[in-house]
Amino acid sequence: MPTKPLAELEAMVGDSRQTVEGLRVAPGKVAEFARALRDDNSAHYDADAAAERGFDAVPAPLTFTRVSAFPHNRPEGVEGPGFDLGLEPVVIHGEQAYEFERPLVAGDVLDGETTLAAVYQREGRRGGTMTFVEYETDYYDRDGARVLTDRSTAIETEASVGGDGDSNGGDDRASAKTAATDGDQLEREDRARYLDPEEGTTMTGETVRAADEVAVGDAGPELTVADVQRPDFVKYAGASGDFNPVHYSEPYAQATGSRNVFGQGMLTAGYAAHLVADWFGLANVTAFRVRFEEQLWPGDTVTAGGEITAVEEQATGATVEADITVENDEGTGLVSGDCTARLPPE
Repeated sequence: MPTKPLAELEAMVGDSRQTVEGLRVAPGKVAEFARALRDDNSAHYDADAAAERGFDAVPAPLTFTRVSAFPHNRPEGVEGPGFDLGLEPVVIHGEQAYEFERPLVAGDVLDGETTLAAVYQREGRRGGTMTFVEYETDYYDRDGARVLTDRSTAIETEASVGGDGDSNGGDDRASAKTAATDGDQLEREDRARYLDPEEGTTMTGETVRAADEVAVGDAGPELTVADVQRPDFVKYAGASGDFNPVHYSEPYAQATGSRNVFGQGMLTAGYAAHLVADWFGLANVTAFRVRFEEQLWPGDTVTAGGEITAVEEQATGATVEADITVENDEGTGLVSGDCTARLPPE
């Protein structure tokens, strides 16, 4: 249970504060982040490939703003979501959503403002009180234009109920070394080293780029990430700033009640985002949301897929909605969610 009464937390709803300062979208950092997701889209690694796809600069993966976890992207003294709510150290990441005004591209410098959007409690199905906290962060470029909004739901439970299992992680993240992932350093390196086809993903099925190519009920392509292992968790930690020890320290993970280390929920979400970006074209995606259901374990092979659920025809093309799932090789759902894309007529 939170150490502060619910009424006090509810009184804070609507409060906002700056939580991200000077987050640079550097080409090398984009490449490192994409590499951690095994995202083999060459536009993330090469400016010429990005230009061929209509981008002015190398575009970042849809979930790239997770790198705001690094202390050098935070105002002084700000950790985690920026609010002292008196939550217990272990908080489950229940849901993550994004709304995009435009793609993030290399050269962007972002500031972020987080609003406490909601706080409420429910009784858990397995007993105990669950406290839900919803945060909403708007990211602005140096011209003051909003680029994207992300919404995150955190759940404090009296007993672990699965899900992402990420903790607030302030101390662990702040103490981690950040030099190896600094954008300036990576920008000077050979970005091609982050693209290894042998460690990429397998995509089967058709992608779409125009409104006349879609219909309700159409299945999307399937993206398979084979044999995910501990090094994948470590690479994502280094790329994203999520240094929670449950993802790389087996004794720590077992001490929390987990049978083993497990992957970051946002790593699995990144696989789903890769599917969505390839399916509809990254520049066409306007919204993306996932709900975390089960952990990603070492040795899992995961497959992301989806189905179109709505097509709204417009004079300028169509707005398309689709459901998304990511399952392991045993058929267990790890995340589910949905996305929206705006497609040109042809």
